[in-house]
Amino acid sequence: MAEQTSAPDPGGDSAPPDEHASAPPDERAPALRDGHAPSHSTEPVPGSAGLRASHDDRDRTVEVLRVAAGDGRLTAEELDDRVGAALTARTYGELAALIADLPATPGSLPLTPGLPGAKPKDLVRIECHTGTARRDGPWLVPRRIEVRLSMGDVTLDFTEAVISWPSLEIDADIQTGTLTLVLAPGILVSTDDLAISTSAVKVDVPWGPEVPVRFRIDVSGRVSIGTVTARAPRLPRRRRRSFWRRLLRRRPAQSALPPGGG
Repeated sequence: MAEQTSAPDPGGDSAPPDEHASAPPDERAPALRDGHAPSHSTEPVPGSAGLRASHDDRDRTVEVLRVAAGDGRLTAEELDDRVGAALTARTYGELAALIADLPATPGSLPLTPGLPGAKPKDLVRIECHTGTARRDGPWLVPRRIEVRLSMGDVTLDFTEAVISWPSLEIDADIQTGTLTLVLAPGILVSTDDLAISTSAVKVDVPWGPEVPVRFRIDVSGRVSIGTVTARAPRLPRRRRRSFWRRLLRRRPAQSALPPGGG
């Protein structure tokens, strides 16, 4: 497990780190006037919102806010409030909450923080001849992925992925098999450059165009006999009762016979 270190106080306070850690939660981040105060009840960074942010993380967040204001997405007052909160933020969760409703820009804060010193690759090759390959959890998304699938299944789950680029290129060569992309809100998938033959391509997401695009995936290549699917995460299914269980549950309990009866 990576060692966590506390970031120095932006105001120049030289108090020991343990004093900052013992501060009440309501003193760690200032409230914003426009109602965009970081909330610990939300999880913009799944599983890692409590990790300490660095000066570079704060600077990247401020840059995203300035670009958004230049595009007309934020008012001057909103920009001032969010920049002030970003410069005093202590965790990834506080920073991610400030840009959760804004499109991603190159070099912006990833959806989840990566391990110290870990850098995503430019190219990752996945070859699956007979079997299953899966990428999920906080995995590092490269700039480009080559998928070579002879007979099997490949699943790329982006719901908790560490995304550091504005887009991803997937070059697929599928003979027989299935490529599944599991998406989070704000991820756009394009299959315009994918050649298919006796195959199926389906992009099915529940959110509409009102959700801002934060990350784009372009799938190209060819699919001979296979399936390419892009979908949202599946909700856990409720445990269904069988017909007989429901029937037995509705039957009234039989009363005991009186002494000496029948």
